Amino acid sequence: MNLIFLGAPGAGKGTMATRLASEMHIPHVSTGDIFREHIRNKTALGLQAQNILNQGGLVPDEITTALIKQRLEAQDVQAGYILDGFPRTIPQAISLEKITHIEGVIYFSLSEEKVLERLSGRRVHPASGRTYHIKYNPPATPDKDDITGEPLVIRPDDKEETIRNRLQSYTTQTAPLIDFYREKGQLLTIDASPEPDQVFNELSTTLKSR
Repeated sequence: MNLIFLGAPGAGKGTMATRLASEMHIPHVSTGDIFREHIRNKTALGLQAQNILNQGGLVPDEITTALIKQRLEAQDVQAGYILDGFPRTIPQAISLEKITHIEGVIYFSLSEEKVLERLSGRRVHPASGRTYHIKYNPPATPDKDDITGEPLVIRPDDKEETIRNRLQSYTTQTAPLIDFYREKGQLLTIDASPEPDQVFNELSTTLKSR
């Protein structure tokens, strides 16, 4: 099954995608992970993307689309995949239609107030990418990774000013995708505000009923 996960930053798309991918034995294709890999490797794209993301902006369509096309040509996605973070704009969605066939679009609905609460409380272990939350998923020792004991950090794009910039970008460029896919009859809406287990149960039930 080829799926797209949509929703505001902090709506839990990545968490739900990881769980569903494990259950369905298909890859979770995250543009965020792809960009972070380039940033870690300090490629030209990575440095460019880092500057844009740190300001809460979006990487240009042509760069992102080329990376996604390359990823979707890999052997491991032939049985299905979950796209998380792409498409972000209507032009990207139109380009994606030329690359692959999408069978369902899951929209995780979450208020702006909840987005701010979730993202501002997020903490990350830089080396592994393990993610915690000071309220919902705190580390055993405050500000320390559970496995290595190394310090956790606040990502630049999780600072409040940047979060608000990301939400503005999302509202302007990404939110129209909701109507785009609704008009195609592909959109399924999930309330992302409950606890993760409840959200996942609703997601699983919704997909099984299709």
